[in-house]
Amino acid sequence: MWRFNLNIYWSSAAVARIFLSDEFGRQFTGGQTHFDLDVRDVRHLVRTLDEMFPGIGEQLEAGAIAIDNEIIPDPWLNPIRPDSEVFFLPAIRGG
Repeated sequence: MWRFNLNIYWSSAAVARIFLSDEFGRQFTGGQTHFDLDVRDVRHLVRTLDEMFPGIGEQLEAGAIAIDNEIIPDPWLNPIRPDSEVFFLPAIRGG
């Protein structure tokens, strides 16, 4: 597992577990798809990830977000509990 020295660390403390799709991992994070982050809501989470991985925020906003196994239609101010699991899924493209 990677450790990031950006004031956000892997921790055993109660923090949200964040999961990115493999597509996001390949494109933005060098393959890492799991993070433990201390964030208060989805907007804060997206901003934090975009600071860590510039450009990912716009892509995360375009996709779907599930918090604790429930897809949230308008999640931006949705609170994230310290024990939550948050999944970011890429937008489905038709064609």
